[in-house]
Amino acid sequence: MSEAITYAAAGVDVEAGDKAVELMKASVARATRSEVVGGLGGFAGLFDASTLARMTRPILATSTDGVGTKVAIAQALDRHDTIGFDLVGMVVDDIVVCGAEPLFMTDYIACGKVVPERIAAIVSGIADACTQARVALVGGETAEHPGLLGVDDYDVAGAATGVVEYAEILGPERIVAGDVVLALASSGLHANGFSLVRRVVAAAGWALDRQVAEFGRSLGEELLTPTRVYAADILDLIATPGVEVHALSHITGGGLVANLARVLPAGLHARLDRATWTPPPVFTTIGRLGSVPGLDLERTLNMGVGFVAMLPEASVEAAIAQLGARGIRAWVLGQVTTAEDAQIEDGVEIVRGAKGVHAGSVQLVGDYRA
Repeated sequence: MSEAITYAAAGVDVEAGDKAVELMKASVARATRSEVVGGLGGFAGLFDASTLARMTRPILATSTDGVGTKVAIAQALDRHDTIGFDLVGMVVDDIVVCGAEPLFMTDYIACGKVVPERIAAIVSGIADACTQARVALVGGETAEHPGLLGVDDYDVAGAATGVVEYAEILGPERIVAGDVVLALASSGLHANGFSLVRRVVAAAGWALDRQVAEFGRSLGEELLTPTRVYAADILDLIATPGVEVHALSHITGGGLVANLARVLPAGLHARLDRATWTPPPVFTTIGRLGSVPGLDLERTLNMGVGFVAMLPEASVEAAIAQLGARGIRAWVLGQVTTAEDAQIEDGVEIVRGAKGVHAGSVQLVGDYRA
């Protein structure tokens, strides 16, 4: 008779999975809200939705995402406590674009081998970001995939649900000619474009522990800078007296212009000026190191702008002050006009819609401030 094959012999360590859950309990416990019912370990996360009954017409908003190949940097450095922060930012900041308040989130971690301390570090980052975003982490799943993923390989994904009053949904229908386009600074690369970044770094032969003077730290530390999580800041901005936010855009894959074009209505044009800001060194370094064409760089990376708000000119001063008080630098990036009144520069790319949306147009002009 052949030797018995157990689950452990097949590469799945149930005991390691249980230990990982024990190690993450404290992190999950702090990422909660008063509406959460029950605790960790159930088949489903429970959230008391009775408070939504007080809303006139509650509309649920949902989003799901991952962090792309940025996980390869975390794995190469064997540092896993920031990648979860990126995950939350990618998910909840999409939800807040329509004005919705993210309520709860779940995560999914697939790995070649469960290393309890590594899983706990990932979840700790998720919990930290959920706490900052005022979102409850109500559950998740860790799956071991031996033979499919290497022992040190993993990927992360997440999904979140939020709610907004129907009458308060933000979007294209609120934007009018004369609105100001306000830029909110990113914390760095966030979690987009890492296939390009990794290719450039590899081609240049740069090691992740290389000290880079422009960064004031190592290359790896710069690349692992966590994504800025804007959700709570944006919700507080919307609620600020004297500030009337019309629309928002999360600057992720596709870059600034394409993501802004997704929320502009037909008949309107946004003219953005590069001279209003200086991209942080990580963007110019990647561009120079890989001889990346400027437009390709801008279509891939956020270039220092992680979020955009469109609002009346009368709201700009108060909005900048509110964001600044929360540690987010904001500045006037451009303005919205009618298509007929747009100052179009010849020879400069015009983007009309993106991600299947065909509506208004955006043009990014000028040169970056030195």
